[in-house]
Amino acid sequence: MQDSQQEYKKREEGYNQQLSQLKVKINRTSNVRLITVVLGLGLSVYLYFQNQNLMADILLFVTIVTFIALVLIHNRLKADAKIAKILLEINIDSIKRISGEWNSFGDSGAEFMDYEHPFTSDLDIFGENSLFQWMNTAVTYSGRRMLKKWLETPSNDIEVIKNRQSAAEELAILLDWRQSFQAEAKLQENEFKDPQALFDWAKKSASFFAKPVIAYISKFLPILTILLFVAAYLFKFSFLIPSTLIIVQMLLVGLRYLDGNDILSEIDPFAKSIKAYRSMLELFEAQEFQSDYLKQLQERLRDKKGNSAYEQIYQLERITDKLGVRHSQLYLVINILLLWDYRCLAAFEGWRKDSGSYLEDWIAVLAELEALASIAVISYDHPDWAQPQLYDDQSRLFTSQVGHPLLPEDRVSNDIGTMREGQVYLITGSNMSGKSTLLRTIGINLVLAYAGAPVCAKEFHCSIFSIYTSMRIRDDLRSNISSFYAELLRIKKMIDAAKRGESVFFLLDEIFRGTNSRDRHAGARVLVKQLSDEGAVGFVSTHDVELGNLADENNKIKNYHFREEYVDGQLQFDYKLRSGISNTRNAVYLMKMAGITVPDDAE
Repeated sequence: MQDSQQEYKKREEGYNQQLSQLKVKINRTSNVRLITVVLGLGLSVYLYFQNQNLMADILLFVTIVTFIALVLIHNRLKADAKIAKILLEINIDSIKRISGEWNSFGDSGAEFMDYEHPFTSDLDIFGENSLFQWMNTAVTYSGRRMLKKWLETPSNDIEVIKNRQSAAEELAILLDWRQSFQAEAKLQENEFKDPQALFDWAKKSASFFAKPVIAYISKFLPILTILLFVAAYLFKFSFLIPSTLIIVQMLLVGLRYLDGNDILSEIDPFAKSIKAYRSMLELFEAQEFQSDYLKQLQERLRDKKGNSAYEQIYQLERITDKLGVRHSQLYLVINILLLWDYRCLAAFEGWRKDSGSYLEDWIAVLAELEALASIAVISYDHPDWAQPQLYDDQSRLFTSQVGHPLLPEDRVSNDIGTMREGQVYLITGSNMSGKSTLLRTIGINLVLAYAGAPVCAKEFHCSIFSIYTSMRIRDDLRSNISSFYAELLRIKKMIDAAKRGESVFFLLDEIFRGTNSRDRHAGARVLVKQLSDEGAVGFVSTHDVELGNLADENNKIKNYHFREEYVDGQLQFDYKLRSGISNTRNAVYLMKMAGITVPDDAE
């Protein structure tokens, strides 16, 4: 990780320097442009007053050409500066991700939070201080939702997971490409919206504007009209014919204005995002990859004729750029004189006919790439993390030195011995000793593994499980459901899944805390035994040390614990998992630390 952090800092310095140089060039170009206009126009006027009209015309022409060239250079420098600024921000964010400041990132995926989901809420997959906030580099609407899908709906296909692993490993090496790919999306970061309306638009057809005769009329009638006006002016004949043609064009515009406006209004909001899609596709299609998965994605970017997606999106972009005229004050004049909407509509219909049916899949490819690039960040930043080994046979889990990926580098890691079908680990320990963190550590690493990402461990072997958790149960006042009953409903789902034959992996944190101790103990015993008997694998954290007796009745149930020490009157935790049942408690001591008066006889 040290190497990646140094590389990010090196890039940060480089882009800072580049941005400073570009700002100097931009200011210099602005000054030169101003001087060119003032001197050029001033000298031209002076030469006109000196009756040197030819020289004045030449100088005025040179001034205009030079001014236009300087405007183009200025715009190019501003575009370069914008890219450099974005790349600078990407590397600053990369440093924050490594140094533990990633929870300042604005995109936490909070809109994806679902308290009814089997595990995402309990494992901090979405929302503030979440896995999504930490790892996500996707920018587009579809890319963010693709990563969301991979995290909340783990793949049960080992080949799919292995393909993602190899693709992400290759992308990890391509740091320049990944950052350029992300930067192209961030150029239009605020323009991405749900593209479903765009996909629907692309698959439609307006038969009237699709007729070849409409394309010919919209292209050649304005030319004929303008030529006739010029001829009437030059040769002094009647304007009746060109004026009649203008009236015809006005009627054409009015005839289908509402239909055409509906079509153009549907595509217009996506103009800027289409630019981003085009540039991202161009980068992807131009890069040579070794991974079979990435090659397969590239192959999807072709139509039946072999035309590339980038070229076809570029055509769409060029047509869409013409819609800028609709926001001009001269739009009505231009539309009537040039049949502008008809030209755009005819071009769009041609594009929809040839390419419209492919658009949704092309954007889906970009979405997969963004999700893969997010995984690749983990591979690049943490080359020492394990690539999970996956099994499709009986339920099994084994980890060595597994830690929570969202904790700082000084995190404490633990070993989890091989767990097989029906095996349950009962975790006891006092408050704040690390029980809940251990459960989330295992769960979140499983989520990463099934997404195709490396995991925070030295070794990680697992089968494909259906993950279920019961850790942060909330009551639902609207449905008149207490937290205890909500917990029962959650637990029933995991039992039903196990009975259906699913390979269930469960994480239960202080189960049945919403009832009295006797009921809690009895209910927990029944539940743990039933889950084990159904072949489920999982962890149960509890303060109820009496549950440890279950290990005497069932050899698939094992006891582990965390402990604390009192050093110089201070409570200290080492967060190391040990065999056996906990025999310590610290509630009274913690109350005293919080400033609560506790009678001596309460200790």
